[in-house]
Amino acid sequence: MKMGPIAPQDPVRQRQFYYVMLDKMISIFPVPGGKNASIIFANDGRLKSASELVGNVTDDKILDLLATTEGVRKLIYGIGVSMITDTGEGAKFFFDQNGREKPEGTSISTEITGDGVEYLVPFDAYEWGDDDKEPGQFRFEFENINVTATVNVRFYLNDGFVAPPFEGIDKVDPSSQGYRDMIAQGVMSLGDTTRLKEVFKRARAGEDVAITFIGGSITQGAGSNPINKECYTYKTYEGFKKMFDPKGKVSYVKAGVGGTPSELGMIRVDKDLIKFGEIEPDIVVIEFAVNDAGDETGGDCYEGLVRRCLNMKKKPAVILLFSVFVDDYNLEERLVPIGEYYNLPLVSVKSAVTKQFYLKKDEGRVIGKNAFFYDRYHPANIGHTIMSDCILKLFERADKEDIPAGEKTDAAKAPMRSDSFDMINLIDRAHNDFGAQIEPGSFMGTDTNLQACQMDLSIESTPQFPDNWARFGSGDEPFRMKVKCKTLLIVYKDSNSPDEGSVDVYVDGEFVRSINPREIGWIHCNPYVIVRENESKEHLVEIRMKKGFEDKNFTILGFGINA
Repeated sequence: MKMGPIAPQDPVRQRQFYYVMLDKMISIFPVPGGKNASIIFANDGRLKSASELVGNVTDDKILDLLATTEGVRKLIYGIGVSMITDTGEGAKFFFDQNGREKPEGTSISTEITGDGVEYLVPFDAYEWGDDDKEPGQFRFEFENINVTATVNVRFYLNDGFVAPPFEGIDKVDPSSQGYRDMIAQGVMSLGDTTRLKEVFKRARAGEDVAITFIGGSITQGAGSNPINKECYTYKTYEGFKKMFDPKGKVSYVKAGVGGTPSELGMIRVDKDLIKFGEIEPDIVVIEFAVNDAGDETGGDCYEGLVRRCLNMKKKPAVILLFSVFVDDYNLEERLVPIGEYYNLPLVSVKSAVTKQFYLKKDEGRVIGKNAFFYDRYHPANIGHTIMSDCILKLFERADKEDIPAGEKTDAAKAPMRSDSFDMINLIDRAHNDFGAQIEPGSFMGTDTNLQACQMDLSIESTPQFPDNWARFGSGDEPFRMKVKCKTLLIVYKDSNSPDEGSVDVYVDGEFVRSINPREIGWIHCNPYVIVRENESKEHLVEIRMKKGFEDKNFTILGFGINA
């Protein structure tokens, strides 16, 4: 990775510019190498989205250039970066590129202070490599982790390009009637509030209750800062306590893992949601509305997760939450019918915010996309607040209003789609309650380089599926597992490392599928269904390195089983 100026920095005349970050609060975490950093990704269309959201760029000529490093260099004269920190300390700023042949390309950088002074990083003052493919990330490196920082990053354009007028970001007034009306639109359906009312009653009576959340990166808290206290889950938990003044203990579980669908969520219930029996949820909020395009069953796994939660020991209130991406995308069309079938409370952030996004300020817009979103996928702090307020509005209405007429929530009713995934439990190296006979073969190692997420109240990241089976480049013996089941899923580790290789999966001697751990391109947990039948019977599962990958690594994170 090349870095460092090769020419002095000259004074610059005022150029056309637009912001890609404006008064953006950043979260700082430990990274490899003993540093602490905030990383804001720029690839996969994120830089284009930031230019549209924050910079109000609509010119396709500009937006199209942001997809490649070549285009970025043609468009941008240099980057202006400034930062204010609560401690006054500075940081080192990087703009990293992804390479074509190697993961890392050119990295340009500059030292910046924490007092709000803007530092210019002119592109022609740096030596660029020949392997650069696309913008990779913005990175701020700090010596200390306990720093609160707000940053501004703007692109100064080369001659011939015109930036849109700078408009700033909407200031939101949560006390306004417009805000209250917007939040009210987020309650898509009260559903059957019987279970919710019981939770409120128990809380006020002094019984211990547990409010829990399971979902993807938005539930993890992505986009909020600090991620453990500004996320919608924690704000909902705090709002619940304020609203109902519980006399007993209120437990809080945040079980969000970035980039994963309900297909993985249902496997994570054991370890992340109920903590292997330590937690008995009273409320479960399920948030997979923007993640479930990755559910290969098209909704069967989502229904299985819903049914599992409805049938937990304390018969918890199950709330379906539908978040939204910057392009107004989510999977409500697929998932809302499942919630309606069980007459569950439904909260739609999409219903609350998207229509008013397209209003002008004098037409009643409460918040623009550039304020609501941190990036194209995740809400900023105010976005997380809006999500929480929508859930709390549901609580308020469920508490005050009579139970709506209609069919009651019945956890025992026949499934709408499938019951194949009703009771998926985890099998890993440390948990095997189903008598699986496991011969790990050459998969004897334990992988510690895992996807990690901030769970519950922790600001530190927790590795996912640490009790795994890993093969590190040698050995001819396949992984074998003999187990009785009607449904079985494998969970494996994705990675962009060239050391990772593909495997073939066989069940009862028949080839089922190949798995390429490099297909996704980042360290990530991924599930696949390998057995799905109407009746439970014994199966022999074999996992072996694919021909041509005998010298590579592969990690089996665990299995999900419906016995």
